[in-house]
Amino acid sequence: MKIKNTQEIDRIIEMAWEDRTPFEAIFLQFDINEKELKSIMRNNLKESSFKLWRKRVSGRKTKHTKLRETNVDRFKCKMQKNISNNKISKR
Repeated sequence: MKIKNTQEIDRIIEMAWEDRTPFEAIFLQFDINEKELKSIMRNNLKESSFKLWRKRVSGRKTKHTKLRETNVDRFKCKMQKNISNNKISKR
């Protein structure tokens, strides 16, 4: 895995919990596939939180671009601060 710091891990976890952020968006931004994402979630969440997350995303159409009814070409809402080039804006 190419994770450099806890700030990136926090952002990855945040994106993984978001209903409308597909796994492909996380892959494009952080070069982490779904299997690596599950590992990150398992290692950084409490066991109960990880199980809740897995139950939540299993079979969810919005987490897989190919399963979506409409194609979304953006990875952030208009109100979210700018995130570009794998860098997280200052909070």
